[in-house]
Amino acid sequence: METESEPYVRLASLRQLHQVMADMNTARSLADTLQTVAEGVVTALGYELACVNLVRPDGDLVVAAFAGNPAAEALITGRVGSRDSWERRLSMGETWGDLVFIPHTEGWVLDDDDVPQWYTDGPAPRFEDEWHPSDRLFAPMFTPAVPGGSCGELIGVLSVDRPRNGRRPGAWGREALQMYAFQAAIAISNARLRANMQRALVRLEREQQALRASEESFRQAFEYAPSGMAIAEMGGEQHGRILRTNDALCRLLGRPASAMRRYSFSDLVHPEDIGTLLRTSAEGGRAELRLGRRDGTYVWVSLRNSVVADAADGPRFLLTHVEDIEERKRRELQLAHRASHDSLTGLPNSAELRSRLSARLCRRPQSTHPAALDSHDAAFGHPAFDANGHGFDFRPGTEAYDAYDHHVHTAAPEDGQDDGTKGLAVLFCDLDGFKSINDRFGHNAGDAVLIEVARRLSRQVRDGDTVARLGGDEFVILADGLGLADAEDLAVRLRNEIIQPIRAEGRAVRVGASFGIGWAHCGMTADEVLKSADERMYVEKRSRPKQHRRAG
Repeated sequence: METESEPYVRLASLRQLHQVMADMNTARSLADTLQTVAEGVVTALGYELACVNLVRPDGDLVVAAFAGNPAAEALITGRVGSRDSWERRLSMGETWGDLVFIPHTEGWVLDDDDVPQWYTDGPAPRFEDEWHPSDRLFAPMFTPAVPGGSCGELIGVLSVDRPRNGRRPGAWGREALQMYAFQAAIAISNARLRANMQRALVRLEREQQALRASEESFRQAFEYAPSGMAIAEMGGEQHGRILRTNDALCRLLGRPASAMRRYSFSDLVHPEDIGTLLRTSAEGGRAELRLGRRDGTYVWVSLRNSVVADAADGPRFLLTHVEDIEERKRRELQLAHRASHDSLTGLPNSAELRSRLSARLCRRPQSTHPAALDSHDAAFGHPAFDANGHGFDFRPGTEAYDAYDHHVHTAAPEDGQDDGTKGLAVLFCDLDGFKSINDRFGHNAGDAVLIEVARRLSRQVRDGDTVARLGGDEFVILADGLGLADAEDLAVRLRNEIIQPIRAEGRAVRVGASFGIGWAHCGMTADEVLKSADERMYVEKRSRPKQHRRAG
């Protein structure tokens, strides 16, 4: 091309330039594209040397490709020139359109900068447009400009040397190099884009593989977990509906997976545990409750909830871990029962009796302002002063007011008068003649008597009444909603039941029973109530002749 007169460029030369540009855009990688750009300068534009300096992410330029001289290629490929040095080069010399030409008469100032270069000495030019070995010609390459905007970002610089015709390029040669640099910039940008896309695809494929592996791991962990697992919906009309369960949960509840998908946990939980379930679902926490089996029984489980969230839509699913704690709960209930019940008779013990009695009674806090209590007298019908003359402040927000809020007060009949008042009767029972059975027949016989007495007392009271063993041969019955006559009738029935013969150690024995009837009402402690009933029992015991205290 350089041997032709510029107005008459051969068609073969244009085809050759077209082919080089096509090769640039079909290279398989960024490295191939850069090398094709460098070689295209030599094969199509008539220069003996070409170098592609590519802008790195840090802004400096690295020699990315070289063509025309293997020795020079080995020497400078991969070396880096600073951005400042390149900015100085591109701002000096002559500008030929987008090209920068630095003649040998000015370029000597660049000999010692850090830009990698290859040059040779030579004689001074013999005619005006003769190329000198120290002449420099650069073609900056920019990313494609935005329509209506300025040129794009600098991505590299083409450096060319030694035209084969020995002359500085004319108008055609300059325009051809400028057009080539423009196309090279497009090819390099496209190659970079393809490389980034390929890296992104590789990354995406790896992430998808990791996701598939993670999903498979989750599936296996979910399906083959030794304890129950479930996934339920969160939000919407189907909130709480079970979407998926594992085999362990299906076995625990005796329900197939297809049937489980028809339920939510609220359908399966024990009615008494609904509140616990709702709080746990909302908080995504842990709870212990009972779930229904297919056979109608319930099993104690520990639920641990985790909210599976979506970055855009918020909480999506509830992952529930269900652990069978039936055995532990059974042991806990057994321990709690042992702590609150008599080991011999199985009845509530003294501590449990006092706890149940105290739960029905409220104490009246003292106040130093008796005058403020008139409204309580009218509203509640209770005395405003205690036995010592101290008053209570029942104004809203005070301690006493809060103590009585939502409390049904326990009343008691007047002493010795059946005025129709229904109260909480406390029957204190002491066995008569029990010590002689222990002394004559041994403690095994005595234990048998206590067990039978406990059974007979429990059989004669209503559901909801309490029969407790206070200790030794003393029993206490709490019976709510009784009048004075009702309580006396109950005491008679219980005594008649107790005096019937009891089989103990192969023989029939008899014991009697003395009953004292006390009444619980608010303002008393449990001990005060029991003491009152105990005292009445001793009054009753002393009032009966000794021979009548037991049946024989």
